[in-house]
Amino acid sequence: MSEIAGDWMSRQLKEHIAVAEAGEELMPALHRIGAMLCSAFAAGHILYTFGNGGSAADAQHFTGEIIGHYSRDRRPLGAVTLSTDPTTLTCIANDYSYDEVFARQVRGLARPGDVVAGFTTSGMSPNIVLALEAARAAGATTVLFGGGDGGAAREHADHCLLSPSTSTPRIQEFHTFMLHVLSEIVDSWADGTPEDVIAP
Repeated sequence: MSEIAGDWMSRQLKEHIAVAEAGEELMPALHRIGAMLCSAFAAGHILYTFGNGGSAADAQHFTGEIIGHYSRDRRPLGAVTLSTDPTTLTCIANDYSYDEVFARQVRGLARPGDVVAGFTTSGMSPNIVLALEAARAAGATTVLFGGGDGGAAREHADHCLLSPSTSTPRIQEFHTFMLHVLSEIVDSWADGTPEDVIAP
């Protein structure tokens, strides 16, 4: 391995560690959002997630952990990722616009009490911003997984989980950590052992 490559990888790792350390300030917010998700699932509500590109993968990851399970054997919970249906996505994009691909689904599906989570590294993607706005109008609780200052999407988020970085890789890496923490909180609640994770 060349010295240049070694230096570059070391720098990437140091940046990752710095974001993880700075992210400790988000622990109270993760606790609150985890408790909110548990209350929503207890009442029979649904989690809807969405994002573009790598953020779409993060949204699907979160849904998989919720409707499947994270680390414990427990009942499935209601979760849907809005980027996984190519027929619906291309229909809306073709007949309306790409900016509407998530907002139109949210208007058709989300109900008061549901939770709608958008993943965006920039916070500026119009389809994410419009979908969070539509979710609020529908009476759903909105969660933003973002980075930096949250961009325009922050205006429509009831809860913000902003990775302490403006670098796309670092933002997405911490998104994975946060969705894993939330998944464990939900798992511990659903299998009847919240005391393992959620402080009384």
